Formats: sequence, C-alpha cells, structure tokens
Amino acid sequence: MNGISSGVLISLGAYFLVMIGIGIYAYFKQANDSEGYMLGGRNLGPAVTALSAGASDMSGWLLLGLPGYMYADGVVSAWIAIGLTTGAFLNYIIVAPRLRVYTEIADNAITLPDYFANRFEDKSHMLRVISALVIILFFTVYTAASLVGGGKLFVSSLGLSYGTGLWVTAGVVVAYTLFGGFLAVSMTDFVQGVIMLFAMIIVPVVAFTDLGGISATTNAVRNIDPNLLNITSGMTIIGIISLLAWGLGYFGQPHIIVRFMAIRSVKDVPTARNIGMSWMIVSLLGSLMTGFAGRAYVQKTAMTLDDPETIFLVFTQFLFTPLVSGFLLAAILAAIMSTISSQLLVVSSSLTKDVYKLFFDRDASESRQVLVGRISVVLVAVVSILLASDPDSSVLSLVSHAWAGFGAAFAPLVVFSLTWRGMNRNGAVAGMVVGALTVILWVYGGFEYNGMALNDWLYAIVPGFVLSTIAIFVVSIMTGGPKPSVSAKFKEMELNLNK
Repeated sequence: MNGISSGVLISLGAYFLVMIGIGIYAYFKQANDSEGYMLGGRNLGPAVTALSAGASDMSGWLLLGLPGYMYADGVVSAWIAIGLTTGAFLNYIIVAPRLRVYTEIADNAITLPDYFANRFEDKSHMLRVISALVIILFFTVYTAASLVGGGKLFVSSLGLSYGTGLWVTAGVVVAYTLFGGFLAVSMTDFVQGVIMLFAMIIVPVVAFTDLGGISATTNAVRNIDPNLLNITSGMTIIGIISLLAWGLGYFGQPHIIVRFMAIRSVKDVPTARNIGMSWMIVSLLGSLMTGFAGRAYVQKTAMTLDDPETIFLVFTQFLFTPLVSGFLLAAILAAIMSTISSQLLVVSSSLTKDVYKLFFDRDASESRQVLVGRISVVLVAVVSILLASDPDSSVLSLVSHAWAGFGAAFAPLVVFSLTWRGMNRNGAVAGMVVGALTVILWVYGGFEYNGMALNDWLYAIVPGFVLSTIAIFVVSIMTGGPKPSVSAKFKEMELNLNK
C-alpha cells in the first residue's frame, strides 16, 4: 500500500476509534431509560446543542452536494445558502424556546409524534401514527442519501468498492448510536461539527492560494463562463423562490428540532443560537468557495471531473499531505455520520415509542424500550443501505426530496402549534397529510408544467408548505378550535417563556 493510502488510513482509523470510544463512554454515562437513550436526559449544553444541530443538519451535502452545485452552476447556488441561513435563524427564534418549554408541559414528550399527540390531546392516536409514518418514510430516504455520500467517498478517495463504503460508513455509525444513544450522537456531532468547520476553512484557503488568490481565481472562472459569476444567470423568480424555500424546511426537520427539546434550559437557547449561526455561516461560505475554486482548479490542471459532487475529494487528494488528507476525508465522514446517526435515532425512537409501545406492548419497561430502540437502529440502517445501492444517486437530489417532505408535513404544524392557540387536532392532521401528499405527488406523480417536471419548475416544499398552512387554518376554524385544557397548556407555555 502506498504512503498516501497509509496516511489516509491512519487518520481515518483514528477518527473511527474516537467515534466508537465516545459511544462507549456515553453508554456508561447515560441513564438506561427511554428519556436518557432518546433525549439525553434533556441536559445538553448550548455549545453541544448548536454544533450537534448544525452537524446533523448539513450531512455530506455540505462537503459534496453544495460544492458540486457551485461547481456546476456558479454563484446562483448561493440562493440556497441564503435561504438556509434565514430559515435556521428563524428556527432558533420561533421554534427553539417554545418547543423546549412545551414538550415538558405536554407530558414530557420525548419524540415529535409524542409532542403532537400530547399538544392536541389526541386520544385516537391518529396524529402520532401519521407523524411516525412520515418520519419513517422520509428519514429512511434521507439516511440513504447520506450513505450515498459515504459510498462515493470510499470509491473516489480509497479506491474501494461503493458497497464497501456503504457498509463501513453504516457500521461505524450504528456502533456508537446503538450503544450510546442520544448522548453519543450529540457528543460525536459536536466533535464532527468542529472537524467540519476546520475543513471548510482549510480547503478553500489552500485552494485559492494554489490558484493565485481570490482575484486570479475569479478571473479564471470568468474566462470559463461569465455566467458562473452572475447570481441571477438563468434564474426566474420561481427558480429563486425554490432555492430560498429550502429555509422553510428547518421548522419541520425532526433530527434538528429534537436538539431544542434536549437543551438544558430555555435560557441557553440564545447562546446556542449565536454559536450555531456562526458555525453555519462560516461552513456554508467555505462550501461555496470550495466549489468555486474547484471550477478554476479543474480548468488549470486540465483534469476530467465526471461528478461535480466529488470536487472536495479532488482537493484532498492533490493539495494536502497524507495525514491532512485523511483528516479532511474524516470531515466528510463526520458530515455524513452526524446526520445518519441523528436520523437513525429519531426513526428508532419513533418506532419504539409510536409503533412498538403503542400497538404491541403498552406496558413495556424502560429497559425493553431501549432494547427495541437499539434493534430499530440496526433495521433502519440495513433498509437504508439497500435504498442507497445505486452509486449514480445524487446526494443533493435525494436530500432535497426528504427535506421537502419534512418541511411540508411538519414545518407548518410545528410553527402554528407553538404560536397559534386556536389550532386543533383536526387541523394538525389535515396539515400534515396535505403537506406530505403534496410533496409525494409533486415529486413522483409525473406531472409537468411547460414541459418541465413540477419539482424542476418549483421546489415541492413551496406548494406543500402553502397547502399545509391553508389546511391547518381552514380545518381548525371549521371544526371549532382547541379544547379548553389545550388552551390552558398553551397559556402556561407563554408564561414560562416570559419568566
């Protein structure tokens, strides 16, 4: 094995050992009950909350999908970053403090379906079941998208097979998630977030330096195609709205907002917001600049790049020493694994609390629930591997579909359940169903507008979010508003926020 491969393997091996070590540590530290395994005992500090939310949010999309988009289409890709930054900031302002308070008031809800059922006092379990199905469906696709990134990494950088990449990536994630639960996921996310931040600073800085600086790189890109520097090139108003609308999805992403449920205190939210937003802005800028410099670098070196989503990998191979290259590859794995672990835990929590306990064993002990949660982690991972078996899958495309699904099904429901006292259970069910079905039909229904697939013309989250909002308001008003006891809990939340 050559020196480069040995250096890379040393760095990757050290990274894997650290992740598994954290999982073992968390296994002995956390309480062996469902709240401990699935929510870390609601005791996360602001820094861990912020970086855990950011790392689980961005996934391999940050280092593969977004640089690839910038490489292929130029600065129009910045619209996504603008939308995401705006959405994440509003998520911290609107959702984070209210959800932290209300989930405790709502009978100490541990999962998002738990919260929906308790918030609306739904004795029929309809809300819990539908929301659990949405989580299981879209998160399995989302997890598969992250695994595609892992497979591509092993093919492009280590010369191993795509299938090996899938199984190794999933295997390490399952190991620390299986044993350490939410605490391990959050702690590893924190470490992974730090690694990702350094990578997003180091790679573009070194790349621009190699190309002669920002001005020289910009001129090189301009010579390739001046339109790559035009933020409105080829864009319509609908197209810009579609890209900005990615920000709407933040309000409904279970693996992100579950961090708000687990933060130590509502007083820690502003600190978490400042840390999280700083991390996000630097990371997104670094990701975009990596793709931008990549276009000039490929032109300069006259290499052939078949897949734009591998431009970050190109830089790790040609601009850095073996050990640093291994560290940067670990950053990609960090992005991928942080998201996979969060998603696996959310799905397993939902399968445990909202399926197994509800339908099969209502008196399940705490230890039995933790065991079922661990089994669920393994099962969901295997299904996701099977879905990710196509090496030609696009990370950005798969992520966009799952992101839209959650954004449309859950985002209006979460926001209005925390801000509008007049919302009731019927409105919640209607909004969730309408939002999810709209995205599914919009993406997979085969419909077209002016010769374009609907999702290519307008991102599915836009009609899904709008129609879900309308359904919530119309159905809630038509069916008589909330129960008095629900209004009382809502008032209690408002009082606690103002303390």
